[in-house]
Amino acid sequence: MSFKLPIGVATMYRPLIFSFNIFFLFIFINCCSPVNLNKQADKNKDVNSISTKILKKPEKKLETNNKKNVSEKTTMIDKEVKLNNNITVLFSSRNDVKIIDQFVNVLEMGIYDKNFEDVTLQLEYFDNYDELSQIINDTNKKGNIFIGPIDSENTEIAKTNCNNKRIFFSFSSNVQLAGDCIYLINFFPKNELEEIFGSLDEDSKVALLYPENNYGYLINGIIDEVVNKSKAVLVSRSSYKNDLSNVRTAIKELGKYELRKYELNRQKTILKSKNDNLSKQRLKKLERFKTTTDYDFTHVLIADYGINLLQVAPLLPYYDIDPNIVQFIGTGVIDDENFFFEPSLQSAVFPGVEKNKRIKLINNYFDIYEENLNRTSTLPYDLIGLLNFIYSRNMNLYEVKKLLDSPNVRFEGIDGNFYFKNQIIERDLNMLRISNGVANKIN
Repeated sequence: MSFKLPIGVATMYRPLIFSFNIFFLFIFINCCSPVNLNKQADKNKDVNSISTKILKKPEKKLETNNKKNVSEKTTMIDKEVKLNNNITVLFSSRNDVKIIDQFVNVLEMGIYDKNFEDVTLQLEYFDNYDELSQIINDTNKKGNIFIGPIDSENTEIAKTNCNNKRIFFSFSSNVQLAGDCIYLINFFPKNELEEIFGSLDEDSKVALLYPENNYGYLINGIIDEVVNKSKAVLVSRSSYKNDLSNVRTAIKELGKYELRKYELNRQKTILKSKNDNLSKQRLKKLERFKTTTDYDFTHVLIADYGINLLQVAPLLPYYDIDPNIVQFIGTGVIDDENFFFEPSLQSAVFPGVEKNKRIKLINNYFDIYEENLNRTSTLPYDLIGLLNFIYSRNMNLYEVKKLLDSPNVRFEGIDGNFYFKNQIIERDLNMLRISNGVANKIN
């Protein structure tokens, strides 16, 4: 039973390591019952104005994913499968405890805010792959909905247990796992890159600067496909070690620092040999610079995040890549207020949704649970909104799959309007510009 809101969830812990402090709760969610809420919970009801809903009705004949061929036999079975009102939430004992706690809190808030009735959430914890498979197979009712797993390794195990009677909403970042009964909900860089390059014109020349880690390699691996579908061109790229040991060299090579420095000195030498006033004025102006400003690129895409980003970004202007001349761009990972006050990132742009779209959720979460909402915790909140939409319309499994696989629908969420493409969530994003601690939508 929630200590904050008048609801409860059933909890099942499988691993022995938790047995000393775990007991079973099987309580049906009953949001219709009269309750007395404290001041914080009353305030939380304001979030109802942010509800997930369908924005465009699907056509009578919905277009399904080309990669998802459903046989006539499977379709007939799906049409007969009603959704199970017991939704199973999957957590590994190896998942971060703080992330799990906030995940459960946000599910709790979503259920209460959206008045999600007559559905039970059963939390299942497992230690290993065998226990996960056992949980899935023990949940043998037709029309099962699973929330999770939240990591890639266990999502891969879940995929081996796919059939036409269940759906998993996983939070894995591995797009290769999408398909069969797996739908992925996360923030995916390709979606963000498409928004970035879709906003650029034919005169845009982009340089990519990325770290030699999983995220950097991912960006470098998918950027060519995205660029080739845009008007812009990618003119250069440079990488640096994850420990930043060679980042200065990488930036100098990217901006051709030594070549531009040589060219500037050459111009100064020529001007010094002249005595006319125009040459003297020109020389006086050039003395303020360390290099020339004739860059090969108009934009620099910095594909880094966290503490490293705060160290890398200032080095760009230090080596004369002037943010007043070259547009700095970040991916969605830059959507963090810790970066919004960094001087070198002022006027930098990135794809995302303005904070005011989720400010009520952020404030109400803090009021109720007395901790800050993680940026990724909006994901389970939007999922609850989607599930509430589905269950409120008494859809069967066939109708759910057809709805999710349709390109003709959008759902309204905290992180913007979203839909599924190849069973991977995508969002209608905006380009935001950083200025004095905030990120505002670019008109």
